[in-house]
This record gives sequence, C-alpha cells and structure tokens, in this order.
Amino acid sequence: MSSIVLTILLLVISNCFMTFAWYGHLKLQTMGVITDHTPLIVVILASWLLALPEYICQVNGNRMGFEGNGGPFTLMQLKIIQEVLSITIFTVFTVLVFKGQTLQWNHFAAFLCLVAAVYFVFLK
Repeated sequence: MSSIVLTILLLVISNCFMTFAWYGHLKLQTMGVITDHTPLIVVILASWLLALPEYICQVNGNRMGFEGNGGPFTLMQLKIIQEVLSITIFTVFTVLVFKGQTLQWNHFAAFLCLVAAVYFVFLK
C-alpha cells in the first residue's frame, strides 16, 4: 500500500476515534447512558480510553506521511489534510448520530473554503 494511502487511512481512523472521544459522550447523555450524575472523571477517562487509539493512528500517520521521514507530505500539507478529514468526519457523525442537526448553506461554504485550502497548500 502506498504511503499516501496509508497515511490518509491512518488519519481517517484517528479522526473517527477523536470524534467519538470528543462528542460521543454527548450522544450517550441524550440516550440516558450518561446522566448529569455521572462523575465527570468517568466521562473524561472514557474519552481518554478512546483517545489512545486516536493518538496511535495520528502519530503513525504523521510520521509516515512527513517528508522529513521519507513520506510524501510537508508538515503544512499534513495539517490541512488533517483538518479537512476532521471536519468531514465530524459532519458525517453529526448528521448520522445527532438527528435533528441539519446542514446549512454556510456549512457547505465553510467546507468549500477547506477544499480551497487543500488546493492552495498543494500548489508549488
């Protein structure tokens, strides 16, 4: 598998874990799994448990993808790719998991700005 594909795959997996770690507890709260009486430390520890695989994939993806380690991407390119993946995965998560959250025209406009950022960061 090429280092480009593997880097992006690791960053996608990382962002899936990150999104669940950061926002999954909110869904669990709306489902009644977590209540107002659940100690905050329990929620934090559960999020950290999800964040561990996120960091494993993130660090490996960035190390593998960084041109300083023989990868295809500059540091700035890696960061822009990361941000686009993050907002894309967050958007899909929000629409699928949090029913009632709708996408507005300005969300699409913001996403187009991120796509433009990817275009510009890859210009020579």
